[in-house]
Amino acid sequence: MPKKNETARGLTAGSNFRAAVFGISDGLVSNTSLIMGVAGAISDTRTLIITGAAGLLAGALSMSAGEYVSVRSQRELYEAEIAREQRELETQPEAGVDELARIYHRRGVPLDIACRISKALSADLKTALETHAREELGLNPDDLGSPTGAALSSFLSFAGGAFVPVLPFIAGFGHRAFGVAAVLAAIALAVVGMVSARLTQQNIWRGGLRLLVVGGGAGVVAYLIGRALGVTV
Repeated sequence: MPKKNETARGLTAGSNFRAAVFGISDGLVSNTSLIMGVAGAISDTRTLIITGAAGLLAGALSMSAGEYVSVRSQRELYEAEIAREQRELETQPEAGVDELARIYHRRGVPLDIACRISKALSADLKTALETHAREELGLNPDDLGSPTGAALSSFLSFAGGAFVPVLPFIAGFGHRAFGVAAVLAAIALAVVGMVSARLTQQNIWRGGLRLLVVGGGAGVVAYLIGRALGVTV
């Protein structure tokens, strides 16, 4: 049997990996659509590189800022709940013992055994607080989420996906850059869709095709709009 802390690390790593995959997907779809739209209107490589870089930075910074605020607010809420629980345990320790015993009893532990377990766990305030946080609040006091880590992960994953359609223009493919970018983006969309489907235990081929159709469709629509605007101008 794996140890609890090893299991927790595995779950955390899995959550972080999921967030990274979805961040890459967002960056890939949004920046591909942006570049395709601008490429439909103009063909200047320098402008397309600037557009792609601006889209990458703007999206990554926006995503990371939003993730930081979200995780920071969530962490502060959790910390407030744990602090409230600590005050209750300090001022009403017997109520905490009874509450914990009822929790274990509702889960099928005989009442006398539940009471003994609760008293043993409540003998030390730190242990009691950790137990109440896990059993009553459903929180892990050692892993409330890192705002900085979440922001950095979001920035890097979005930037990684957004960089794919920009790469051919930077690499100097010239007039072929647009076609190469479209092919790379299509391949990346299919792969990311398959990985996302794998994470959600769905059919990987359906997942890859779905993201390819959605992301590719968005790129085609953006290109056609850009083309229409370019002709108009």
